[in-house]
Amino acid sequence: MTEHEPMQPQTVSQMETLEEATSRYEADMTVEGARYLLARGLTRETVRTNRLGVVADPMPGHENHRGKIVIPSMLAGQPLRLRFHCFNSHEHVGHGKYMQMLGESLMVYGVDAIHSAGHTLHVAEGEFDAMILTQSGLPAIGFPGASSFRGHHGRMLAGFNRIWVWGDPDAAGAEFVQKVTNRLPRSGRGVRLRTGDVTDTFLAGGVEALHGLVEGGD
Repeated sequence: MTEHEPMQPQTVSQMETLEEATSRYEADMTVEGARYLLARGLTRETVRTNRLGVVADPMPGHENHRGKIVIPSMLAGQPLRLRFHCFNSHEHVGHGKYMQMLGESLMVYGVDAIHSAGHTLHVAEGEFDAMILTQSGLPAIGFPGASSFRGHHGRMLAGFNRIWVWGDPDAAGAEFVQKVTNRLPRSGRGVRLRTGDVTDTFLAGGVEALHGLVEGGD
């Protein structure tokens, strides 16, 4: 996995290309892609707000990602990175389930939430879980993978009264929660998930199930 790196400035040309690609793939959302996203609990408004799309007519360099869902990482509405998600139910031979452009660093998803969350922020393991939390009224950012939290991210999250960390209920998720909360000893607190990950919990019990795991915790 490519490590997170501090965000490098985008050139005007790069920003224009990313905007063109994001707009094209939004417009090319397929019935299959929309059904998959709605089945994961995402609302149409969340899909629209996060500018999710499908690679139907690939931009140059994106040919290997045809048919995949596109997840733009954005700042103030401007796409800065594109991640590609294969939503076919197969073994993903020859490609990962989640991919980015060769040589690109991974980016924390939903960084706008850091500026709009108030005193409490939620940290999820993955983009889709971050979307589910945010649409449930729990402003969240997402790290693309349990091992992707780095030391400098602790500085990025400093200043919040409470950081709720939603790691998947497996060994990697436990390591993710421990890593983040150790970096934020005063504000960080792990959420104990009992019904799978964030998305599983939401699908099983709705918004109330997510809020119930953190209510009274402060």
